[in-house]
Amino acid sequence: MEHISVLLHETVDGLAVKENGLYIDGTLGRGGHSLLVAEQLKDGHLFAFDKDQKAIEESKVRLEDYLNHITFIHDDFKNMKKDLEEKGITEVDGIMMDLGVSSPQFDDASRGFSYRFDAKLDMRMDQSQELTAYDVVNKYDFHDLMRILYQYGEEKFAKQIARSIERNRLIKPIETTFELVDVIKQALPMKVLSKKGHPAKQTFQAIRLEVNGELESLKQGLRDAASMLKVGGRCSIITFHSLEDRIVKELFNELSTVEQIDKRIPLLPEQMETPEFKLINKKPILASDDELAINNRSHSAKLRVLERVKNNGKDC
Repeated sequence: MEHISVLLHETVDGLAVKENGLYIDGTLGRGGHSLLVAEQLKDGHLFAFDKDQKAIEESKVRLEDYLNHITFIHDDFKNMKKDLEEKGITEVDGIMMDLGVSSPQFDDASRGFSYRFDAKLDMRMDQSQELTAYDVVNKYDFHDLMRILYQYGEEKFAKQIARSIERNRLIKPIETTFELVDVIKQALPMKVLSKKGHPAKQTFQAIRLEVNGELESLKQGLRDAASMLKVGGRCSIITFHSLEDRIVKELFNELSTVEQIDKRIPLLPEQMETPEFKLINKKPILASDDELAINNRSHSAKLRVLERVKNNGKDC
């Protein structure tokens, strides 16, 4: 399956790759971003993380000419600081993440991510974990279902959909993606069903985020990523929906600003606190018209880049 990496050059250019640097790809996927970094390394090294073992195996084929520059790690990027400390690595020159589900995961009907294919409810990025979409749909109580649909899916009809799930699973378990789509449609008014766009999109997003713990991983992984950057090191993050982008934007803004001091207090220049980080782009970088024309997934992509400019030794 062909996979086109979103904002490929913009993301890697944002890292300002050094040929002898140490880099992390927190979301290896099918290796597009990693390949562009590896091509620029001479004595440097790339640590490539992914929760999906299948993604790692497939990317090794694409990256076969650079395997001596890459270490593959089957783990969630939220654990990258711990994993690399175990290898004696505490600082790196750059970190990139392409968040969310990759196109091959969506297009593989058996993974159960998409409402376009009928498959068992799964949605696990890491096939070795126990929690699946089936468990969320059939075992979560009404209040937890409503919470995740509202928080993670920003679904206006969260209550009605949660009630429909609860009602239908009393008759029989909801086992497949198409069965879940039917249950969702039962809960929505005709004016919503007649609108453009799939009525199950937000519910599927919410369940996927819950199954994979994506937002909590992002919050933890992003702080750890910032804390691992050397001075001059950069972090390039691609997001695909507002919940992810809000987390990245708020943390990057927090790290690149300092608490305002009363201007009436006289301070020498050396006494004035300056931030450890700076924003490389104050507004997110979006896909070009050319990329939008060939890669539909890039329509919602936003890239933000952060650089460490000094180190005061404090945790992020």
